Amino acid sequence: MDLHPITVNEIMFTVTLISTLFIIAFLIPKTKRKTGLYTASVITALVLLFFIIRPFWIDYHVSVKKDQLTLYLEKQFPNEKWQITQNIGRQYNPYIFLVEFHNEKGWKYHYFVKNADHIKQHGLSMPDGSKKIEGKHKRNDW
Repeated sequence: MDLHPITVNEIMFTVTLISTLFIIAFLIPKTKRKTGLYTASVITALVLLFFIIRPFWIDYHVSVKKDQLTLYLEKQFPNEKWQITQNIGRQYNPYIFLVEFHNEKGWKYHYFVKNADHIKQHGLSMPDGSKKIEGKHKRNDW
C-alpha cells in the first residue's frame, strides 16, 4: 500500500502528538495520572474519529458542490452538454472541478465551488498541440 506524502505526514504528526500525550500522562504525579491518561485517551479517540469521518464529510460536500456546479453550468451555458471530473489525489483541492464541454473536446475548464453563490472559473487546460490560447467557454472572472 502506497501512502501519499501528505498522509504520511499526518500519521507521523498524529502518532507523535498522541505518544507525547501518553508519555506526559505517565510522567505526571500518581494523583493526577488517571486524569492525564483519561485526557490522552479522549484526545486519541477524537483524532481517530476525525480521520474516520473526514473522507465521508469531503465526499458529501463534493457531491453537493458538483450539483451546485451543474445548476450553474445549466444557467450559464444552456443547450450545452458537458462532463464534470476531478483531479485524483490528496494534493488536489477536492472542490475544484474539471468541466469538458462536448463541443470542445480536450479543453478542461477548472471551476472552484465555494457555495452556490460563489462559483468561479479558476483556469483551463488545453489539449496537446492546441494553438488557440482561449477556449469557447472561457469566462473572464479569473
